Amino acid sequence: PRVKPPPKASGIKVPFEYAPSADGIDENLLILLHGLGDTHKPFAKLGKQLNLPQTAILALRAPEQIPFLYDEEAFQWYTSFSDLGEPITHPNPAPALALLTTVLTHLTQACCWQVHNIHLFGFAQGGSVALEFAVAWWKSQKRESTSTPPAPATSTPPLQNATTSMASSRPTGSPLALASVVSIAGPPLLQHALSSKCPTPLFLFHRAPPSTTSSASSDAKRNFSDVREATFVDAKAGESMPRSRDEWAPIMEFWSQRLTRRAPQADGVEGLYEVLSSGLP
Repeated sequence: PRVKPPPKASGIKVPFEYAPSADGIDENLLILLHGLGDTHKPFAKLGKQLNLPQTAILALRAPEQIPFLYDEEAFQWYTSFSDLGEPITHPNPAPALALLTTVLTHLTQACCWQVHNIHLFGFAQGGSVALEFAVAWWKSQKRESTSTPPAPATSTPPLQNATTSMASSRPTGSPLALASVVSIAGPPLLQHALSSKCPTPLFLFHRAPPSTTSSASSDAKRNFSDVREATFVDAKAGESMPRSRDEWAPIMEFWSQRLTRRAPQADGVEGLYEVLSSGLP
């Protein structure tokens, strides 16, 4: 449907904010994941400000309160500190990945979203969770597809043939994989044994010393077949969100090549798509 049913709290399991596309056509969904010590609220505001065409937004709040900060709205996607308050060197993102699996299942089964139209955007810890989830989802869907016998062949009605042909300009990629991931200062966390790399396009945004950036990029390229990146060196800023039009420009260009646009309905035929080709909105 052009307008998707909104997600329900019973299916998402954590606090969230959802907004349908401002232009009335929910063709893409951008899921936003905040960083360590934050909440979903500023990212919901960001998603609306981006105003991506034909794109609904869903900002999720991380499930765990950070210990010792119970008087503040400070949350984490996975356990990040030891009992002594020391940062955990090799954290386990499994709880966050399980949560996102539940969310995606709800979105696809109850809200009519297609996986290949769902995009992830995450900052810092949220960025790490986003790219780890893209790989985990790809692996799980590949296992299911290889263990499920193929459906019997059926004839395709002429109208469906025409619709399929007209939809051929969608971005290429596997229907099993997520549409894209943008990770802002969020490096990979895990080592994966993959028979084939995850085809989800990945964009990495860094604001860090070259040695750190190179390591994160190399790790990502071991897991993803399509990795693009932008680095802005600012010793005073440290790792932070993009702050200017110039810094947002490569991300917007990346999205312009990945988002799909449904054309106005013509003669009762749904399924006309084109890839966005503009830069900044």
